[in-house]
Amino acid sequence: MFAYVTTHFVNHSLGLVSVQVMDRALEHIYHYWASLLGSVLLYGAFATHYSLALWALWLRRSLKMPFAEATQLVLGFSIPFLLTDHVLQTRVADTFYGADVGYYSTVLHTYFVANPLRGGLQLMVLVIAWVHAMIGLWFWLRLKPWYQRWQPILYAFALLMPTLAILGFFEGGRQVMTMAEDPAWVAQLAQAHPRAAPADAAVIDQMVVWVRYAFVAALLAVLAARLVRWHWERRHGVVRLTYPNGRVVEIVRGVSVLEASRMAGIPHASVCGGRGRCSTCRIRVAGPQEAVLPPAPEEVKVLRRVGAAPDVRLACQLRPHGDLRVTPLLPATAQARDGFGRPGYLHGAEREIVILFGDLRSFTQLSEKKLPYDLVFLLNRYFAEIGHAVEAAGGRIDKFIGDGVMALFGLDSGVEAGCREALAAARDMSERMETLNRALIHDLPEPLRIGIGIHTGPAIVGEMGYGTAVSITAVGDSVNTASRVEGLTKTYACELVISDAVALRAGVDLGAAPRHEIEIRGRVEELVVRTFTSARDLPVLGHGALKKVQSVAAE
Repeated sequence: MFAYVTTHFVNHSLGLVSVQVMDRALEHIYHYWASLLGSVLLYGAFATHYSLALWALWLRRSLKMPFAEATQLVLGFSIPFLLTDHVLQTRVADTFYGADVGYYSTVLHTYFVANPLRGGLQLMVLVIAWVHAMIGLWFWLRLKPWYQRWQPILYAFALLMPTLAILGFFEGGRQVMTMAEDPAWVAQLAQAHPRAAPADAAVIDQMVVWVRYAFVAALLAVLAARLVRWHWERRHGVVRLTYPNGRVVEIVRGVSVLEASRMAGIPHASVCGGRGRCSTCRIRVAGPQEAVLPPAPEEVKVLRRVGAAPDVRLACQLRPHGDLRVTPLLPATAQARDGFGRPGYLHGAEREIVILFGDLRSFTQLSEKKLPYDLVFLLNRYFAEIGHAVEAAGGRIDKFIGDGVMALFGLDSGVEAGCREALAAARDMSERMETLNRALIHDLPEPLRIGIGIHTGPAIVGEMGYGTAVSITAVGDSVNTASRVEGLTKTYACELVISDAVALRAGVDLGAAPRHEIEIRGRVEELVVRTFTSARDLPVLGHGALKKVQSVAAE
């Protein structure tokens, strides 16, 4: 069907050249779509599409849905009603009633001269059909990893195709209106392309009415059946769903969790519109086993793609048979990219990671001497250098806190590799700060200095936050310890302090780097740390091996 609409639009756009070109192109296109194979494919696709639309409407237990879904549904059911007149007056009249009106010159004469109202309706259905198709393609394609890269081209296609088709439609109509001013041309048109006999035309008009009645009756029948089903199911008990905020939603059996959320006005992510493709509606389920039916193979495939835990299901596919506790795992603002395969720890897990804290020294005094614009410029330059250093080493910026930074390493690569990455990042940060100071030598009363602390240990990792302020972060004792290790750079008047555990897990020979045993508030055991006057004294990772320290810090 999409291929038919696209070729039709291309043919329309040729009106920008001439009506004669439109007719010549139509002869080739019509030859295919009017063939036995083309007819079977076209009308078979239409019957299948419309039947599936009715079936999808029947499966929906709630008509509360996002605007895009509702728009696609309404436009889709309006297309057959509006298109019936055009199809019967051209294709059916040509095939069964001896007419010969399937040419642009004849059709445009009807739409622009004889009956402009029908022309307006046909233009309307052009736009409706294209918008309906584009919404459907958008729901499907935006789940593809490559969609963002190709989106500008696809958007241009979606905008230009109907625009050119409409312009061609009007330009062709203008040409026909000009030619229709000549009675001889109109007479020749009627002779070359005869219409159906008056009696046959009346039969076709009556068929238009009855076919439209049939489409409306099919739609009303499904809606009425839904209403009967709802009342029947209410008599057989309800299911209670408990959400994290304690709210309880009562539904009948057969209603999906996603539909329950929409019926109750609870925000719930669903990028694909509840089609079981994107996984953004996934939830954690707790309750009796008999209340949860096993997932279908299609749902299993999606859950495996994102590495979901055994107690995770798709809200759009789960139709509870008993009371459950459900917890949406993604914020209601989740995007299509959140449905791609992602690490399981994002939902919350304890992992051994490496935490780096960095903080500018004496920045308060510096900020008092700077104008706001200069201060913002300076901070952004500093954040950019630190961010590049962390990401180049394989880490992830957790957050910027004032003039400080928190970064995580080893989330995916493991704690040993994470320790080496954090040390490489610290060294790069020191080198970048030196470069930044040289670039700003005329703008700073004294060079910028940074304190860096690195520690490794277990922490709770996951996506945390609210609304658009959701990010991957870590919490726990190891994070607090890392922050205190960074604070020791002030105590020992050095640029870098790392816990001894980081050096051991990284397999780095620190040579004669000073070693200290300190007490950390809240910890029973003392913490052993190593200090460096400059992070540039750390080993350099080159060609897969760690080189020896070239120079270590003095006490």
